[in-house]
Formats: sequence, structure tokens, C-alpha cells
Amino acid sequence: MNTYKLIISTPDGSVFDDNAEILVVRGTEGELAVMAGHIPFITAVKPGKCKIALSESSEKTATIGGGILTVQNDKTTLLCSDFKWD
Repeated sequence: MNTYKLIISTPDGSVFDDNAEILVVRGTEGELAVMAGHIPFITAVKPGKCKIALSESSEKTATIGGGILTVQNDKTTLLCSDFKWD
């Protein structure tokens, strides 16, 4: 599966800066997943669970505060108020 650059930051600094296959968060309209090649968009993110698939056999989960998700052609950035690995 293809990967893309994912950056996750809080007011305290960067918490994740690496390649990912899938990012799953809860947006304002419900749960959403971002994969490589996704169309660019910006949305608010609600507090809750965040799942990052690093490869087909490896994934990480975290609890996040509300924030903003920006998907661009070359990278995806999640700016959230709080981030804690599960």
C-alpha cells in the first residue's frame, strides 16, 4: 500500500512526523480515513480516538483533543490540542 507524509503536532510540539498508510480520525461529519492520493481538504477534528496504520501489520492508536486536519497533495497535517499514545 502507498504511504504519505503525516505530521501530528500539539501546542507542545511535534508528536509524529513519519510516513503512514492510513489515518483515521473523527471529523465534524463523522469518522474519516485519509490514504495516499486523497483529494486535498481541510476539516475540523473532534476529540476522540486516532488510528495510524504504518504498514499492513503495524498500527498505533492515540487519544486526541479537537483540532484541524489539513490534507495536501504532498502531506497531511493534524494540529490538535492534545495527543496521548494509547
